[in-house]
Amino acid sequence: MLKGKSLRAGRMVVAGVLTVLLLAMSAGCAKEASAPVTSAGKVETVELKLAHFWPATHPAETDLVQPWAREVEQATNGQVKITSYPGETLLKAADIYGGVKDGIADIGISCFSYTRGNFPVSEVFELPGITYNNSKVASKVAWEGIKELNPAEVQDTHLLMVITTGPGDLYTKKPVRNLNDLKGMEIRATGLSAATLQSLGATPVAMPQSEAYEALSKGVVKGNLGPIEVLHGWKQAEVTSYITKTPFLYNTLFFVTMNEDKWNSLSPENQQAVEKVTRQYFEQAGMGLWDKQNDAAMNGAIKDNGMEIITLSPEEADKWIQLVSPVQQDFVSRMDKQGFKGQEILDKVKALADKYNQEYK
Repeated sequence: MLKGKSLRAGRMVVAGVLTVLLLAMSAGCAKEASAPVTSAGKVETVELKLAHFWPATHPAETDLVQPWAREVEQATNGQVKITSYPGETLLKAADIYGGVKDGIADIGISCFSYTRGNFPVSEVFELPGITYNNSKVASKVAWEGIKELNPAEVQDTHLLMVITTGPGDLYTKKPVRNLNDLKGMEIRATGLSAATLQSLGATPVAMPQSEAYEALSKGVVKGNLGPIEVLHGWKQAEVTSYITKTPFLYNTLFFVTMNEDKWNSLSPENQQAVEKVTRQYFEQAGMGLWDKQNDAAMNGAIKDNGMEIITLSPEEADKWIQLVSPVQQDFVSRMDKQGFKGQEILDKVKALADKYNQEYK
């Protein structure tokens, strides 16, 4: 009888030990589940392909993408590695957003305006007639505005950040000193910039920046509307001779976005690390990237190529502003027809612009 009791007691002890071991093993497995492991027990590296259209020497690659990618890899202990494919080597500029959504690229950077109509709410950040002191202001307004508006048009990927060029000017082969000089001139432009130029009497020609140098050199277009940096980063100072200052005409919005499934495949810890690094690089590099480039162009390519800078008289500038003002009302009307509150969206962006123009002068 005592032997039987001892046997049963021994079995209970063994069962208890096994239960504790199983619970410990389960806890260990759960702890490691957040990071994929190989059959050899090593943490698996998630390789991310990043597509953009700037050349490999452009500051968008050297001052933003590469340092950001290195910091992401370090912050995730090597578990997330980003490989950049600049110069449209993976996807054409206009195909990058769709390519990210479809998984051809894991991360993409390009212009919303290259596929105008696909991002109707986001067009508000490119409207003429809204004053931005610089790219810091314009980028801050766009990123904060998109987070507040949270438009459905960007819900099919995981938006990491947006950045902008800030104000831009006209760069032409012949001088543009007034509206008569601009009338009928073929100017490279995309998105709302094309509508803006058309309202001024010019002939907009849609093409990405990667094609503008050749088009200008061959005379296919006679000018470009964009940030001053294109004269240096895209070498367009070599094929244009005049700069007409038009800070009320232009702002281009870029997305930095990631495939939704690929984002969801990252562990929560790595997602947090990526978001933290991205916030840091938006503030330190992204939002002012074009200001830095514009300064470099002014002190380099423009002087080196002897470009003439033309400033419109106040009276002439007012004529231009009056002609482009209907573009804002057209935006409001289109938003209303699509079920959005167009005037509220426009007023929100104007208020943000006023706020950040005071902060970043």
